[in-house]
Amino acid sequence: MSERTARVLGLRMTPLVRRRFANFRANRRGYWSFWVFLVLFVLSLFAELIANDRPLVIHYDGKVLFPVVATYPETAFGGDFDTEPDYREAFFRELIDKKGGWMLWPAIRYSYRTVNLALDRPAPAPPSAENLLGTDDQARDVLARVIYGFRISVLFGLTLTLFGSLVGIAAGAVQGYFGGWTDLLFQRFIEIWSGLPTLFLLIILASVVEPNFWWLLGIMLLFGWMALVGVVRAEFLRARNFDYVRAARALGVSNPTIMWRHVLPNAMVATLTFLPFVLNGSITTLTSLDFLGFGLPPGSPSLGELLAQGKSNLQAPWLGLTAFAVLAIMLSLLIFVGEAVRDAFDPRKAFA
Repeated sequence: MSERTARVLGLRMTPLVRRRFANFRANRRGYWSFWVFLVLFVLSLFAELIANDRPLVIHYDGKVLFPVVATYPETAFGGDFDTEPDYREAFFRELIDKKGGWMLWPAIRYSYRTVNLALDRPAPAPPSAENLLGTDDQARDVLARVIYGFRISVLFGLTLTLFGSLVGIAAGAVQGYFGGWTDLLFQRFIEIWSGLPTLFLLIILASVVEPNFWWLLGIMLLFGWMALVGVVRAEFLRARNFDYVRAARALGVSNPTIMWRHVLPNAMVATLTFLPFVLNGSITTLTSLDFLGFGLPPGSPSLGELLAQGKSNLQAPWLGLTAFAVLAIMLSLLIFVGEAVRDAFDPRKAFA
């Protein structure tokens, strides 16, 4: 990452920051993994423009329409019904051709829920020119579901990691800074809470209420916030009696200010090195729940559901292999990024 990029991100290029960027770039595997993962993630954010059963643009009767972002009835194109047309049907193409119009399609003419009704064999169908990674057992395009599933997995993991880290950092900071009975009681609570069979509780709760993205996020947040508590607590316990902290107390600086301005920046060094691994765990947990059938609602694009289909359809190896390859690549990239971040904040690496 260059100094110009750092300035765009609002980072001050102090000598320490320069050294950390240099150490991050020195880990070539992690550095390039970061950019590969970033490109894949950004592309998945625009999944509707890459894989969709609606055209991106339609030019019809002198008008330019955008079905990818708006819904139009069939009557808007000279049809007979007020419902949305099936843009992939030959009949609809004839309606457009009558007025000399044209359609601009995305690279993949399937959404994650689109059923390919033109298969010449029972689903799941093997890879072909029409479906590059084949179809699943419901005749849905596997490549389209992988793109959407990748996006959901990463967004879910990032959101869970963000909120879980905020709660965990706050809890660890309070424990470590105040110590005494606060630390003792909080530690006993964490020991009891962490001893609960998390996966079984998730399965029970998910079976009681029909899960969705936010419901699953809330359930997993109840048990996923403890990952960083120990690290932050140890850093605050170590720094609470440093001279600069004691001097700040003597000057009358409030405890929240000392924790925020003086102790937390030191604790964040160790915390940031754990974040890619926490993100990996969040993605793996969602995949596990989807694989067991207690995750996202049926029909949602899910890598875990694709793994389950691969297990149930051994005669269609492209299902299991595709899900395994996507998960292996995604998690490996995040692990490599985590190693590079660890090197960047390693105080023993004084020079890149």
